[in-house]
Amino acid sequence: MTFSAEVKEELSHRLPAARHCQLAELAAIAGMCADVCISAENRFSLRIRTENLPVARKGFTLLQKTFNISSDVCVCLHKNDERCTRIYTVWVRDHHETVRVLQGLKLLDEEGEVAEHMAPANSLLVQKSCCRRAFVRGAFLSAGSISNPLKSYHFEIVCTSMARAEQLQFFIRSFGPDAKIVQRKKSFIVYIKEGAQIVDMLNIMEAHISLMNLENIRIVREMRNAVNRKVNCEAANINKTVGAAVRQMEDIRYLETVKGLEKLPAGLASIAQLRLEHPDATLKELGEMLDPPVGKSGVNHRLRKLGQLAEELRQNKEENYYD
Repeated sequence: MTFSAEVKEELSHRLPAARHCQLAELAAIAGMCADVCISAENRFSLRIRTENLPVARKGFTLLQKTFNISSDVCVCLHKNDERCTRIYTVWVRDHHETVRVLQGLKLLDEEGEVAEHMAPANSLLVQKSCCRRAFVRGAFLSAGSISNPLKSYHFEIVCTSMARAEQLQFFIRSFGPDAKIVQRKKSFIVYIKEGAQIVDMLNIMEAHISLMNLENIRIVREMRNAVNRKVNCEAANINKTVGAAVRQMEDIRYLETVKGLEKLPAGLASIAQLRLEHPDATLKELGEMLDPPVGKSGVNHRLRKLGQLAEELRQNKEENYYD
């Protein structure tokens, strides 16, 4: 089971205690994956159609708890060239019960007509913070997904209209996370790509078990990244130190060959001799070997001076060669 499926499975069992929150969550599910069928006799029926069992389970439960309706549930197989999928349908067939549901979800206007596209949700249903929380939970259940946190952080909910996406973005931002909207073909995607904010989203939707699992994964990832950064930093420092020591050895051997170390000032000659004898020693260790001891900056200054002398000799040799 994917992480996204685990979250939805947990949310499908999270039932709000208050009826107004149940209405808000059912309104989100209806707006995302339900349609109203109107017969030739102008009789209404409501269908919630989804490929996700947790969505069907939650829709059935909310209809039963909120309106005391026992809806029909059917499963059919849909085949195409690539795969075979199950389609779950929660169906309220009775006209009067359907009208009660539509009235409760504020989807009927004063003339008894069904609201166009069944979205965005009526503001009366989402006035309270707890209702907005339930609405976001229902929207994610119906049309949301979370990527595998071991690979990347990405949370999204697919909306069929900009109005619905903007309403959902407003609800999410009211809790803190900075949700953004992007258009993908004919859909509008409300998304979040920052790990800490996805943790906040799980908390908003009350997916507490999934939240703890994600936090554990984030801790492991951050520790691994911290170790990798430290290893890379240490490797870079080692390479830098080794590279500097190699250059110092080359400069000193050049001075020894061309000029002779005995002709150097005493301080430079002593550090040059120590570097030749201890090619792997650090600047601090070289300084402690001197008598009297010298600090790292002093050792570094002497080695840089040796490098400058070697470079001057090389330049003079090149000038004499061309002369």
